[in-house]
Amino acid sequence: MAGNHSAARPPMARHAARLFVALTAAAILFQVALALGMPWGDFAWGGRYPGALPGPMRAASVVSALLLLVLIGVIVVRAGFARPSWQAVSRTPAWGVVVFCGASAVANALTPSAGERLVWLPVTLMMLGTSIIVAKDP
Repeated sequence: MAGNHSAARPPMARHAARLFVALTAAAILFQVALALGMPWGDFAWGGRYPGALPGPMRAASVVSALLLLVLIGVIVVRAGFARPSWQAVSRTPAWGVVVFCGASAVANALTPSAGERLVWLPVTLMMLGTSIIVAKDP
């Protein structure tokens, strides 16, 4: 067990990482659905594009989904679920995830879209909280 760092991680950080992954996966699925033409524009991008998104915004949703996938990767490594040899170097990127989640929470709090605030503000706040728990883990 000398090489298995994940077993030594505190349970709270591992549980927080699991919740972060679940929440972020839901956001990825939402972005992919937007990119595929689902008419949920009222709940994204400030609600500026009700219904299905125009082409450039669909592309932005794909980029957003890919970025969220990277965030999952960082948190999974930091929590010790993958690449244990990368855990030490994952500390700084994990705090980058925290900053991103904080900015997302602020954006979702300030959006003119009531639907976006209702759905995504709680999600981004939970992503922020769980990412902090994982990032703070020794």
